[in-house]
Order: sequence, then structure tokens, then C-alpha cells
Amino acid sequence: MKLLRFGAVGQEKPGILDAQGNVRDLSGHIKDINAEFLSSDMFARVQDMDPASLPLVEGDPRIAEPVSGVGKFICVGLNYADHARESGMEVPPEPVLFMKATSAITGPFDQVQLPPGSQKSDWEVELGVVIGREAKYVSEADAMDYVAGFCVVNDLSEREYQLERQGQWVKGKGCDTFAPIGPWLVTPEDAGDVENAGIWLELNGERVQDGTTATMVYKVPFLVHYISQFMSLQPGDIISTGTPPGVGLGMNPPKFLKEGDVMQLGIDSLGVQQQSVIRYGK
Repeated sequence: MKLLRFGAVGQEKPGILDAQGNVRDLSGHIKDINAEFLSSDMFARVQDMDPASLPLVEGDPRIAEPVSGVGKFICVGLNYADHARESGMEVPPEPVLFMKATSAITGPFDQVQLPPGSQKSDWEVELGVVIGREAKYVSEADAMDYVAGFCVVNDLSEREYQLERQGQWVKGKGCDTFAPIGPWLVTPEDAGDVENAGIWLELNGERVQDGTTATMVYKVPFLVHYISQFMSLQPGDIISTGTPPGVGLGMNPPKFLKEGDVMQLGIDSLGVQQQSVIRYGK
């Protein structure tokens, strides 16, 4: 099942993708794709529905982030050995965790706004894990029972803020529009092998990240287990699991986003995003 949200900002409705790739309207059955829905019996009932029986959404509506009201956005740093090398850092002996502001979340095709004065904004395609029910001190063996599905995340980063402005990484990770998510929330039975999936990003048509999730150091079940030892994970929370090599920081010389750039990114079975880059205030 591929769930999504569509409509103008503040007027989004829940939807589902049918077998032909058409958007079908779920608003006659549920209010939204949020924590309440993901943790309810209705989540399973929607999976049993025939999408073709639902109203067809006409036209070309805006596709929003597939989950609303995200409570926590937890990121894993340096989780690909080859990305750690390009960043000049060692693979950590335990996962590096940091938070990304939920106010950074946008739709997968919304514009990315560079903060005023930003000179070192960067891209990072990542596999996102969406939690479906409360996970607290869960075992690695049981961890996938708490996962509602998966999505594509662009974990944008302002490297000067992140690395040169003292303190924690969160300074460079939480800028508004720095977390495009979607286009879909894909349930595990339709997501394929998310631990052996192609993951890529193109900048202005040039493939700059071209990897596989198979090179993740810490895999999804372990991450859900590990994070749940430090905080409870709630329905709708998102874990962003790290990025493969090919970010601008790792290039020689480094290359960063500028106004007018276009990013396209995707993961096998999880869909494709595209964002154009503008300066804040434009």
C-alpha cells in the first residue's frame, strides 16, 4: 500500500495510490494520515480496501508529506561507511543520533529555501522509517512489528551551521524546508527489500549520489531497537537512517546548493522527489 496526502498547504487530504498510479481519495474513510490513524484498527482496514473503489482525484494536485503531525524526527549520522570516509570521519561504534526540527518538514515537490546568507547548504537522500505504534525498549527481533512503513527523505544540511558554528549538528539540520518527505508512505509488504535498495540523488541532472541501502552500517531493525532504549518512539515518528556518499561536502572542491538548482532523488519502490532551490524571501 502506498499512502499519501494531497492538496494545498493546510488543506491536505489523505489518499492512496492505485495499481495504475492514480491518486484515490481516502477522506471519506479517515481524517488524515497521522499518529491516530497509524495506531488504529483503521490502518489495517485501509490495507484491505480496493483502491479502485475509492473516488479518483482529478487533475494534478500538490503532493504533501505523507504523514502529518510528526512528533519526533530522529536522524542517524554517518551510517554509511563510504559516506563517513568522504566526510573525513570514522564509523561510530554506536549510532550517532540527532534530532531534526519537525518544522523543517515539507512535501516532496515543494521548493527548498536556502536560509539568508547560507553558502554551504547540502543534500542527503535517505531512507525514512515511519513508526506505527509505541516502541519502548523493544528487541531487535521484534522491531519491525513497530514499523508502519517507509519513505524517501532529503535530509538537507547547512554545513557551516552544522560544523562551524559550535554545538550540536541540529543547527544545520532544522532550517525550514530542510526535510522534504515522500511522495508516499509505503507499507512493508510493498516496499521491497529496503535493506538492499538503490538510493540516488541527481543535482541538475547529474547523478551525484548512487548507492545502495545494503551498505548501511546499522540496519533498520537494530536502529528501531537501539533508539527505543533512549526514548519511546510514538506513532508517526520518523527515523532517517543516513546517506550514501556523494554529498557536496565530500566533493573536491566542495559543492553546495545555489538558487536555481534542481534536486531529484529516489529509492527503489519508494518513489521519487524533486525540489527546486530558492533563497528565503523569494
